[in-house]
Amino acid sequence: MSTSYTRTAKALHWVIALAIPPLMALGLYMEGLPFSPEKLQYYSWHKWAGVSVFMLVLLRLVWRFTYRPPPLPPHMSSLERFAAHAGHTLLYALLLAVPLSGWLMSSAKGVPTVWFGVLPLPDLVARDEGLGDLLQATHKYLNWLFAALIVGHTAAALKHHFIDRDDILTRMLPGKR
Repeated sequence: MSTSYTRTAKALHWVIALAIPPLMALGLYMEGLPFSPEKLQYYSWHKWAGVSVFMLVLLRLVWRFTYRPPPLPPHMSSLERFAAHAGHTLLYALLLAVPLSGWLMSSAKGVPTVWFGVLPLPDLVARDEGLGDLLQATHKYLNWLFAALIVGHTAAALKHHFIDRDDILTRMLPGKR
């Protein structure tokens, strides 16, 4: 069995990983802007980028279930193995829940989601301002949890590389076999 991820898994991982921080930064930035055409444009970009990442995550999940990831190194303790599996499960859950909560929020607030400005996506719930406010708070807090989990994921990969000196990080790097 290979000790490296497939090229497709690596490509999807890094495209998604590089898209998330700018999406989060844009979300934080636009949240504080006064209502304006500029703010509406930022929301539009944020939503179509979020939908794009959501689609890539679905593809990544199909790929992961089709092509099993390499096994964890044998030296890892049972606690580390549990943390790795739990962390990845939570990352995937948030990769789905964050954009879904944003789409649900837009639907509840009566603001259409239009992918790349040309493909209107269906509303997932009926317009309901109270629900929209609840989903807005949910979207925000899920993002904070997601950011914390990303920091933990990155710290764990760096710990494995620099302290444990194993291949956990290198097997996900592009160009490595």
